Amino acid sequence: MSHSQDMVFTLYGDYIRHRGGEAWTGSLIELLGLFGLSEQAVRSTLSRMSQKGWLESRRAGRHSFYSPTPKFLKLLEEGAQRIFQPRHDPWDGRWHLLTYSIPESKRHLRRRLRRRLLWLGFGALNHTTWISPRDLRAEVEQAVSAMRVHPYVELFTAEHHGFASDEEIATRCWDLEQLSDYYTAFVARYDPPFQECQARLVTSDGPEPQECFAQRFMMVHEYRSSPYVDPNLPLELLPDDWPGERATQLFRQYYDLLVEEADAFVDAILAKAPSVTNSQ
Repeated sequence: MSHSQDMVFTLYGDYIRHRGGEAWTGSLIELLGLFGLSEQAVRSTLSRMSQKGWLESRRAGRHSFYSPTPKFLKLLEEGAQRIFQPRHDPWDGRWHLLTYSIPESKRHLRRRLRRRLLWLGFGALNHTTWISPRDLRAEVEQAVSAMRVHPYVELFTAEHHGFASDEEIATRCWDLEQLSDYYTAFVARYDPPFQECQARLVTSDGPEPQECFAQRFMMVHEYRSSPYVDPNLPLELLPDDWPGERATQLFRQYYDLLVEEADAFVDAILAKAPSVTNSQ
């Protein structure tokens, strides 16, 4: 995914989808221009995303408007749930296993299934066996049905009575060291501006709405990648002093601190759209 397309995903996911879903091209150009994207880059990106089936365009006179397609909305909603509503239920000690044997003639489906399993938070125990401490049968059944690979996939629920500890199994199947580094870097990057923003608000010298929007956008833009790398493991399987807990807390606190002014700024930009936005 290109950098500019990724920025559009963030803008629609955190703002536009909560405001009717449709946005005027001029508003998108103004908002994304704050992050260095030129007018031509924005127009080209919107056009490419329409061709790929992510956006639907609507013309009203000489004005263009873009709204997310159903598949785009589904992806945004899944991502938002993973970011803002991760599971915190205690682990019941059971592992959920998925095995597959997809023929070489359907290897493209094998790759699609692997990508979906990674997104859902599965880890690879070996080349054809994937595990999760979460019961994700409904999500797996939906994915398997969409790909039509039922004959090649099996699901099991099991207890581990082997020789490694459950924590060692987790370390083997997921790159927890890399994930720890990711969260540590996130905290190091965003805790100082969060502390500064808090201090400024106490002295009634808070950031302007545009600054709040820019800060929140970039934080969400970076944190939005967390579902792709974080399997959302139960705390029982994670090391002590797991930095993901602090990163999640920081993200929510900073987000809440910026939300009102950032929303007001976006609303003001979107209000500049010509009145034909409501025409059919």
